[in-house]
Amino acid sequence: MEDIVRASAFISLFIVMAFWEFIAPRRKQVLSRIKRWPANLILLIGNALLLRLLFAGGAYATAVWAGQNQYGLLNHVELPAVFSIVFAVVLLDILIYWQHRLFHVVPFLWRFHRVHHADQELDVSSGARFHPVEAVLSMLLKIVIVLLLGAPPEAVLIFELVLNLCATFNHSNIYIAPKLDKWIRAVLVTPDMHRIHHSTIRSECDSNYGFSVPWWDRLFGSYTDEPEMGQLQLNIGDKGVADQHMSRELGPMLFRIPIEKL
Repeated sequence: MEDIVRASAFISLFIVMAFWEFIAPRRKQVLSRIKRWPANLILLIGNALLLRLLFAGGAYATAVWAGQNQYGLLNHVELPAVFSIVFAVVLLDILIYWQHRLFHVVPFLWRFHRVHHADQELDVSSGARFHPVEAVLSMLLKIVIVLLLGAPPEAVLIFELVLNLCATFNHSNIYIAPKLDKWIRAVLVTPDMHRIHHSTIRSECDSNYGFSVPWWDRLFGSYTDEPEMGQLQLNIGDKGVADQHMSRELGPMLFRIPIEKL
């Protein structure tokens, strides 16, 4: 049931964002979807199958098991259910923020995360472009945290929904009036804010790590308001991974990056 809810929400928003990109794009794209989408969608489907094979129900199933077996911090303290859910969602979001920063700081982890940054354009499909090893490591971290915290299943479902939907939204190439964007950015990571994170300028790439809310970037000093070159001239993509938008190059890209010399 949890998988159906997540998949239905993701597919629905993906279609809406893709249509929005078609009728009101933020930036003119040089590379067509035909050249880029096969690789991104192969990663999306492949990672989903891999995680299902390795972890069955993933973090949600872990939360159900923890609740049934009274495992984890929140299963041993008397707190209102709403507070436990909110606390768990917020903590998981902060941890994903720091996980993202870690994948930029640690050279070995960056080798995997570069697959996400190798996309030379940014649109709704980019939010699903991750190396399988990164997907597995991220799931392992979430499972460990859910176990130790004893996060309620409802909190895990909310967190996973928010994470997936926000990543789909803020990677989209959609036009939002700049003044409206500033208001939205007070509570939600917008495409203009996250696009800076995909800049070829390393200082900009190493900022705006949040996927859902901008608060952690502001709190921990990693927030960048505007790119040096402006939104329309901003260069996107890790140029160290050349021309990897072609699906036929996906295999070599995945297997070469992790074994580069540290």
